[in-house]
Amino acid sequence: MVSREHKRAALYEKLQLLRSITNSHALNQTSIIVDASKYIEELKQKVEILNQDIANATSSHDQNQLPVHVTVETLEKGFLINVFSEKSYPGLLVSVLEAFEELGLNVLEARVSCAESFRLQAVGGENEEEGEGIDAHAVKQAVAVAIKNWSESTEQD
Repeated sequence: MVSREHKRAALYEKLQLLRSITNSHALNQTSIIVDASKYIEELKQKVEILNQDIANATSSHDQNQLPVHVTVETLEKGFLINVFSEKSYPGLLVSVLEAFEELGLNVLEARVSCAESFRLQAVGGENEEEGEGIDAHAVKQAVAVAIKNWSESTEQD
């Protein structure tokens, strides 16, 4: 009898640990396990996205010698776009802003530094008139293409 209660207590402890790790608010065992399963799937998706970003970054870095880092996060109504390079490049800001315009993004707020390095942090909201929605990946791709096109145009000069 003692070992059965000991096993039950150990199982309860493990379920509570699993509940806390997965930020589950469930109370019964089945719901805790379902929440943990969903949490694992979310983590797998995040890993897949990060692996894609790494692959894109290395392939774009090989094609394009500009060490420019672009991240895009989805906000409630729009996107947070960060563009960073350790070196400042004249004309790069204009190209990025033109990409926003082509996507139909309105710049709601922006911070830019072009002194020794290039840093752009912008909050872009979708144009209300545009019917179709865009996602963070599309915004990131558009900015990357703008940077690549800008790079190619400056090499020709």
